[in-house]
Amino acid sequence: MKYVIVTGGVVSGLGKGVTASSIGVVLQSCGLRVTSIKIDPYLNTDAGTMSPFEHGEVFVLDDGGEVDLDLGNYERFLDVTLTKNNNITTGKIYQSVIDAERRGDYLGKTVQVVPHITVEIQEWIERVAVVPVDGKEGAADVCVIELGGTIGDIESSPFVEALRQFQFRVGQENFCLVHVSLIPVLGVVGEQKTKPTQHSVQALRALGLTPDLLGCRSAKPLEQCTREKLSQFCHVPAGHILSIHDVSNIWHVPLLLRDQNVHLAILKKLNLSSAPQPELSEWTQRAERSDALSIPVKIGMVGKYTGLSDSYLSVLKALTHASLACGRKLVIEWVASTDLEDGSPRDLHDAAWAALKSVDGILVPGGFGDRGTQGKVLAAKYARENNVPYLGVCLGMQIAVIEFARSVLGLDGANSTEFDPATPHPCVLYMPEISRTHKGGTMRLGVRRTFFQTPNCLTSKLYGNESFVDERHRHRYEVNPELVDRLEEAGLTFVGKDETGRRMEIVELPEHKYFVGVQFHPEFKSRPGKPSPVFLGKLALRFHPPCQCASNIARADTGRVQATG
Repeated sequence: MKYVIVTGGVVSGLGKGVTASSIGVVLQSCGLRVTSIKIDPYLNTDAGTMSPFEHGEVFVLDDGGEVDLDLGNYERFLDVTLTKNNNITTGKIYQSVIDAERRGDYLGKTVQVVPHITVEIQEWIERVAVVPVDGKEGAADVCVIELGGTIGDIESSPFVEALRQFQFRVGQENFCLVHVSLIPVLGVVGEQKTKPTQHSVQALRALGLTPDLLGCRSAKPLEQCTREKLSQFCHVPAGHILSIHDVSNIWHVPLLLRDQNVHLAILKKLNLSSAPQPELSEWTQRAERSDALSIPVKIGMVGKYTGLSDSYLSVLKALTHASLACGRKLVIEWVASTDLEDGSPRDLHDAAWAALKSVDGILVPGGFGDRGTQGKVLAAKYARENNVPYLGVCLGMQIAVIEFARSVLGLDGANSTEFDPATPHPCVLYMPEISRTHKGGTMRLGVRRTFFQTPNCLTSKLYGNESFVDERHRHRYEVNPELVDRLEEAGLTFVGKDETGRRMEIVELPEHKYFVGVQFHPEFKSRPGKPSPVFLGKLALRFHPPCQCASNIARADTGRVQATG
């Protein structure tokens, strides 16, 4: 097994995840099988209980793992299916070591960070690296490992030490280190500054790790003098210093690395020089097509985390995949749901409603808590009454049901028990098997099967007229099955249910242009060349009649969709 380690320096948020994913794409295009691991030094066992304001979205895997959003980047870029063990956290490592100590596995020895924690980290990496994630048998050729945080952080110290030991454990010919650092430009001087990167590399070397390549994040391409200076003071060959500057769209990053021969440097270090040249024609076409898009499609994103786009990263990526397939330039209109509510400041209220009324479609994503829910209900009501395409994901589906119960059935006070435990008309209930005392890992998580109840419904057509679909879930509440008959009699149709027939998974309003709610999270399985059917259908219906749109979307062999028209 060959290992490529990606570390970061100077500041966080440099795009290590995209860099690691792009390196994986380039190596994959050379004919190598690639897997990925993300190391997060926080003490949480997983990302499940973390606020989106703290850490961005929680990405959900097939096996129900609640993980860092960078694993979503890996899955989208590499088109693989990772497991929860591909996300290593300090909490997982320490829990594993403590459990072993309680069992007596250490035979009475004093348990310490070195060697017990560092050895557990190395053994975890080796166990996970050989698990196939691309649907083929046998281990991958290369494992790309991203170490979260910044070199010098106290919390990442055990992982840095583990990686220092790991390079000798696996052999230098199987270990390649890429250090991503910031090259700032001071406004007054206008010169690319190398000193922060010099200090970062110095700190890395002091910890026993020497970078084989430097990935330099900057606004503009690295100047030759900057590259030479970095080479001189960081002891890295000039040809191994990569300019990772700002580009017009994310699909350019693998191309940027390929053009700087990142594959040659890594393959030489890993003694894989016989690999073929990278084939990235599909990525080139995607990047160029994205740049050429000019006709806009405006989607109103109604939520409460509108100030942090990473909170809805997978939803944004799914919309991007769909807009690219439709040949339209995606424009996101962020609408804070709290601003739609009566009682919000007049200027914010007016601006929010003006924004909502200007969009081509409305999307209410998943979420938790009651803040801003009334605004989401008002957005769903506006979409339903004005024939504006609507897609509700998880909570967004429940919001659509609540709004319909209030407005059409006349059930005043209808609500979810999450928001109003004493509601006289509970439309959404706490799932009976879910723990009320433990939050982490207790939801309905991972891939679950949804069976279509109406074969000719719009959603079934979007999924290629299959009898069922497997999508990822993350929720604690479900539509009250006792209310379903009344809702359907009034025109709201539950076209998808679970295997028991009592859990509502997909809801449609047949008379509407496009009014769809899904209990699952289809955004987690969307891929650049295989957009999610419900996202693609939402955007395609902006430009085509429903029947034409559905007929132009066909199932691919992989079980996802491709635009064929």
